[in-house]
Amino acid sequence: MTRLENGLGKWVLKYRWWILISAILAVAVAASGIPRLTFTNDSRIYFSEENPQLQALEALENIFSKEEGVLFVLAPEDGNVFTPKTLEAIKELTEVCWQLPFAVRVDSITNFQHTRAEQDDLIVEDLVADDTNLSESDLKEIKAIALTEPVLVSRLISPTGHVAGINVMLEKPGKSLEETPIIAAAARKMAENFTENHPGIDVYLTGGLMIDNAFGEASKDDMTTLVPIMFLVLLVIMALTLRSISGTIATFFVIVFAMLTGLGFSGWLGFTLDPSSVNAPTIILTLAVADSIHILITMFYHMRQGQKKQDAIIESLKINFRPVLITSVTTAVGFLTMNFSDAPPFRTLGNTVAIGVASAFVYSIFFLPALMSVLPVKIKPRPAHEKLPCDALASFVINWRNAFFWGTLALICVLVVGVFQIQLNDDFIKYFDHRYDFRRATDFTEENLTGFNAIEYILDSGESSGINDPLFLKKAEAFTNWYREQPDVTHVNTHTDTIKRLNKNMHADDPAFYRIPDQRNLIAQYLLLYEMSLPFGLDLNNRINVDKSAIRMVVFLKNMTAISLREMDDRARGWLQKNAPELLTYGTGLSIMFAHISKRNIESMLGASFGALGLISIILIFALRSFKVGMVSLVPNLAPAFMSFGLWGILVGQVGLVISVIAAMTLGIIVDDTVHFLNKYLVARRQLQASPQEAVRYAYHTVGTALWVTTIILVAGFMVLALSGFKMNANSGLMTSITIVFALALDFLFLPTLLLQLERTDE
Repeated sequence: MTRLENGLGKWVLKYRWWILISAILAVAVAASGIPRLTFTNDSRIYFSEENPQLQALEALENIFSKEEGVLFVLAPEDGNVFTPKTLEAIKELTEVCWQLPFAVRVDSITNFQHTRAEQDDLIVEDLVADDTNLSESDLKEIKAIALTEPVLVSRLISPTGHVAGINVMLEKPGKSLEETPIIAAAARKMAENFTENHPGIDVYLTGGLMIDNAFGEASKDDMTTLVPIMFLVLLVIMALTLRSISGTIATFFVIVFAMLTGLGFSGWLGFTLDPSSVNAPTIILTLAVADSIHILITMFYHMRQGQKKQDAIIESLKINFRPVLITSVTTAVGFLTMNFSDAPPFRTLGNTVAIGVASAFVYSIFFLPALMSVLPVKIKPRPAHEKLPCDALASFVINWRNAFFWGTLALICVLVVGVFQIQLNDDFIKYFDHRYDFRRATDFTEENLTGFNAIEYILDSGESSGINDPLFLKKAEAFTNWYREQPDVTHVNTHTDTIKRLNKNMHADDPAFYRIPDQRNLIAQYLLLYEMSLPFGLDLNNRINVDKSAIRMVVFLKNMTAISLREMDDRARGWLQKNAPELLTYGTGLSIMFAHISKRNIESMLGASFGALGLISIILIFALRSFKVGMVSLVPNLAPAFMSFGLWGILVGQVGLVISVIAAMTLGIIVDDTVHFLNKYLVARRQLQASPQEAVRYAYHTVGTALWVTTIILVAGFMVLALSGFKMNANSGLMTSITIVFALALDFLFLPTLLLQLERTDE
């Protein structure tokens, strides 16, 4: 390694033009893969094929159908849905919604298949059959029926009748990623046309498809807004800190090349970008700066001491090659551990950033010095004994080393206690802030109409045509009634309501017969008669399987978090275990999947994080050639993540999916400062034969400026992520920034005093 470090600078200068040309060609080849990158708008991207909750949902959808759709929520200004004008508008939009691409079913209060009996005949017809000549008595009757029908209330009509919904079910071919945005755009156009024709009615769009579209929009928004902001931030900070036009230009090329290489390789590898991995360019831009800053600051330092530019480049590469290599490897290792994540987006993010970090190392070591050797560089000489701000800090810390050691140790302990106050919780609707129409529409819907979260169940009778068994239906009814008594449950869609309504209809609409019949053949006859009377597109195929052995039950809930959803499903399973064990099943659905993903991801990443820590520790021990120093480095490397989580636990108290990867993501990053400081400390101790105090002063003097400059850049870069409208990205950016600040504080205030404490003990 020593021979390589000594000869690297001379080799780079000798072949600088070949290096420059080769780097440009390499970037061009890599970047040609960028057009292959695609953006996904599928919220299921966060679940691997092995995810049991995903497998359960797909099993349900294979039996019935995929419940994916758009919910139009209509709110008349007068607060009354049951007027001729509003009902006419709802009926009109209901008919228009059939034109939505890939629509297979449209449900609203106007086309609800109301049933009634005339002698021995069952009449099935639209609830609002004639909307142009509705009398006052007609309106009262429609309102009375709608507000007492369990199938409609708190799903397609609010309990007070002030808001109505039109639910459009879709069956996408799945041949193109553009299907979702095409449908969303068409739905928005329909809503826009509707409000133009009916100015007194507000329209809100929500539903499963709209959240999928929001995922895609979040990806593109972050790519088009955060990356340009990041470029501007980095250019400003580099110009202010480096005070060198050529240095800023060279660093700019390095970070751009690293970003293009990372994205290009991701394209060649067939990666798909999503709201989480789409911020890989921003992270690469941020991390790629650090290597260049260390090399340039060291180069400028030696030029200020009177060395020629070429000699300063050689010396800078000699000094920085080892620490830059170590920090690049450890950073890449930290991000590569994200491959153990149960959520594929984090794997994509980790791999893309790891590629970018590795390429940043190559460009910093070869392209940067080669380019600096041909660019004009003007550096004013400074006396060798000139004091830097970090020198004063070094004296201050050394003089008060005991106070800083015990003070920072106490701060670490206090903040780490806050970790135990963290509640692992999530609300995937709130992944999006209020800048997105979907979030505003969903909030309005939950406040006024129905819940967005849903838990789905397959209630299996165990035999063909078993859903006609009165005993099975009564147990399903009891389960339904139990759920309707639970808090935050807004609606339960169940087959038993239909059977009870048919029984009442066939007994002259006598309310006393609104119950499950006791005869199996009678239930079968009612169901057959009803199915034969339903119009095309409004059948029961999405609620009953083909051989009529199972029914689908859907529970809608509002204001639910991951914990409350898991607890609700656990209570439901407990009820089934006790009261209907033969129907025992797990709840499924997108909401349940997101409710479990945080827990699953934490479990999958916990071992990976400890593995990364062990690997990084081994790397540091061998690279620094000191077991003691390598073990000492664990404290400033581990503590920042615990401190940031502790502070978050004290101030916020709740974290979600992001916590599962933040430790792995930051572990490799925060090692950088520690490695550079320890490397300079060991150089002073081994090569200059300096005392511990003088070695600490040397480390501050030679690398202190680079550490705070890179920290400013890293914090600024990750704070740009905090501007994202996607909560996971915003929180990860904020938490990473806090972690990096803590890391610098410990490297400046705790690590030197820890070294001095150990050296004193050794004496």
